[in-house]
Amino acid sequence: MPSLSGSGRGDEIPVSSFFNSLAELDNWSDTESKIITHRVIPYFPRHHQYHPTISSQGGLLVCHDFKGGYSEKPEETTYTFNFWPLCDTFIYFSHHRVTIPPSGWISSAHRQGVKILGTLHHAESETDGLRLLFGRLPASKTGPVVPPSTETSAVPVSPHYARLLACLAYQRGFDGYLLNFEWHLRAESGIGHARALTAWISLLRAELKAKVGPHAEVIWYDSVIFNGLVRWQDRLNSYNLPFFLPSTGFFTNYTWPSVYPSLTAQFFSSLEPSLISRTGSAKTLQDIYVGIDIWGRGSHGGGGFGAYRALEHINPTSLGLSVALFGPGWTWETIQDKAGFSWHFWWETEKRLWIGSVAEDLVDMPPTKGHNGEPDCLHGPFRPFSDFFAVHTPPDPALLPFCTTFSPGIGFAWFVDGREVMASTKDGWTDIDKQNALGDRLWPRPAVQWEDREGTTDPVPESSSTFCFDDAWLGGNSLRVTFSASGSDAEDAFFRCVWLPIQSLGVTLFSQYTARIVFKVLSTVGPPVDFDAGLSVRSPGSTLEVSGISSAEELVGGWTCQTLTFTLSENQKDEPVTVGLVLGYATEDPSQELQFSILLGQLAVHLAPLTALPHLSVASPRILWADFQRIKDRKSGVLTWEIAAAFPRISLPDTFPTIDNPTPLWSLDTSDRAFPSCAYFNIYAGAALQGPTKATFIGTTGLDGRANRFYVDWAVLPDVIKELREIRFYVQGVTDHGEVMKWEQCAFVDASG
Repeated sequence: MPSLSGSGRGDEIPVSSFFNSLAELDNWSDTESKIITHRVIPYFPRHHQYHPTISSQGGLLVCHDFKGGYSEKPEETTYTFNFWPLCDTFIYFSHHRVTIPPSGWISSAHRQGVKILGTLHHAESETDGLRLLFGRLPASKTGPVVPPSTETSAVPVSPHYARLLACLAYQRGFDGYLLNFEWHLRAESGIGHARALTAWISLLRAELKAKVGPHAEVIWYDSVIFNGLVRWQDRLNSYNLPFFLPSTGFFTNYTWPSVYPSLTAQFFSSLEPSLISRTGSAKTLQDIYVGIDIWGRGSHGGGGFGAYRALEHINPTSLGLSVALFGPGWTWETIQDKAGFSWHFWWETEKRLWIGSVAEDLVDMPPTKGHNGEPDCLHGPFRPFSDFFAVHTPPDPALLPFCTTFSPGIGFAWFVDGREVMASTKDGWTDIDKQNALGDRLWPRPAVQWEDREGTTDPVPESSSTFCFDDAWLGGNSLRVTFSASGSDAEDAFFRCVWLPIQSLGVTLFSQYTARIVFKVLSTVGPPVDFDAGLSVRSPGSTLEVSGISSAEELVGGWTCQTLTFTLSENQKDEPVTVGLVLGYATEDPSQELQFSILLGQLAVHLAPLTALPHLSVASPRILWADFQRIKDRKSGVLTWEIAAAFPRISLPDTFPTIDNPTPLWSLDTSDRAFPSCAYFNIYAGAALQGPTKATFIGTTGLDGRANRFYVDWAVLPDVIKELREIRFYVQGVTDHGEVMKWEQCAFVDASG
């Protein structure tokens, strides 16, 4: 986390990250659930109409099992998942009884339109397995009024834990559960126990959809079969069908031979339509996730860089089955102990596995591992995962404002409005809450095109994208795009323009959006070059109206800002819009090769203000107050605050309007997103008389998912703060549009040292 404090360790009201028993879940319901307010980004669906064949293509589920879960340390860099545009569902997995996805992972997934699930895991406790079905029993002496007949099942089904698990998902903001039951069901000869469990799954699904929403998921892992025994089937068949039917999805085991995906599809197609439509929405092949273990434990192709071999058999684009990738942290865990390891070294490995390499380098692949008796399987050269899945756009910015600083969720320093407020550290930091889109048109290499140079034979400048952690507009990094242009003797070569697409977005017809970009042009290598850059929005085959293009605004540190508004009034091809930059460059001698770079600091797209309303009063955010309360007998404490909406001053007109005048004296934006919202808050501390500009940055919110709250850990505060007799804390918001609130909109609170 980009913080000198605020990790929450030692907090008097800690947040439960997981539960090791159902009794702990009951205790949460009795206590913590009633006193802690959480804040994460809610889930909004993506614009699937931009992929006409998406209804027949399989999707991607990623099951995260990194070092057992909950291993991220805010004071160092570690594994982060960054290929959200390829992913539909993400499971945060651990071996605790109930796994709750950390708040940062929830927000990061939802920011890109991905569902995120927790895990309900049973592998060793028969007592908890029965308690799940019986529910919470009272301490009083109780029993049936009349003993049940022998015709009645001995295994009842209580909705108690289905309700609690749904409440937990609702309060924490995640979207459902993976059910991983790997222990034998023994009650009532196993089969009665298994039937009761399937009934409980139906209850859980109904409770989740009622509390979380219709998008909620309950995915069953291929383990227990109809007679209660754990027997992994590696495909969907009649043995595990009873568990699939009440669920929303099915995750197969990963030790399947190559013919099993097609057998699964055949079996599914043989099911009666009425059988797979009983849960309210008809199941499809896309609800079956064929498992692949990236670690290669019995997985076809050997895992790792050989996992593409398994993907070729699942064939999600044509066969229609979905894919479940288990253990993607393999890229980190298998190389972290090698000499010279660094985050940058890992990123090159991760990028090669997911989207391929810019260079045509050879990939070291494991040998093909066939099952006993399985014929040899021929596969072509390595293919990255991106070859098998569609690239999805984030949620419509009309529903969820789009704002990115191109953060992979780690960094080494921290910047606010182009100024470094936390110096770079060797170990860096990790904060998944700050992760955002990397620019889906920039990887593995930018899709640069000539602008207004039809018929030219000059090659388009070569380009590449890399993270820059030494300079940023907001957050921990920017994105460096480097261009290498060859010399040209063409008549128009003295001034050349290229189109640099950055991010594709799904937008609503006839809605007006504002786009804003912050960038910096760096010095060139080679002859001096004059640059011109402008923000642009494109949508081939559509009618796009662009207006309100601002002139370039020079910001501190050499950064430049530009904004525009746009409206999509026709979209015959159902294509997303693309936001990017038009870069023009001129040199005295165009025959010489040259190299230049730009830094992309921020890109934001959101609904434009409702200018058509008469006398519109636009709300702006304001932090109304801040408070600091020490923890008993300690110098550490908790900062809290409240955010409010502030409006410009209003006065009565010189003459009163007539009583039947249809024009209101003021208008307000009454939409769901009218009230100002902040993505996170920067926290500073200093001496009261020195003011906020001299204060020391001590951290950001976001690590613990708590709303309007920051834990101040005295032990890690800088000495310059500890030495003060009275400390003034400053709370500064960063809006969901990516704008840092001015100090006159912020609040402070004083505390004795």
